[in-house]
Amino acid sequence: MEAYRGHNGIRQLLAAEQEAKRIVDAARNAKLARLKQAREEAEKEIAEFRAQMECEFQIKVEESRVEMVAIAKRLEQETEAKIHHIKTQAARISDDVGKLLLKHVTAVKN
Repeated sequence: MEAYRGHNGIRQLLAAEQEAKRIVDAARNAKLARLKQAREEAEKEIAEFRAQMECEFQIKVEESRVEMVAIAKRLEQETEAKIHHIKTQAARISDDVGKLLLKHVTAVKN
């Protein structure tokens, strides 16, 4: 009878060990599943953040492009105005310059 009780005790220990192993395995699997879920959630958040930053970047690029076009147009207008002013000034004084040059070229100095 004593041998039977010892044998029964070993069975209970083995059963308890298997139950503990099952609990540990279940906890490990739950932990791995949660880690996988957390990784997927983090990747999703990163993708959303990256998309948001890309959108903001594209908006800023477009704003910069529009500003550059406006600046280029303004500079072109200013340049045309300056060219027109210089041509007007040159046309106004060209006769005087021609006369002055002719006077100095034809003048004889001792």
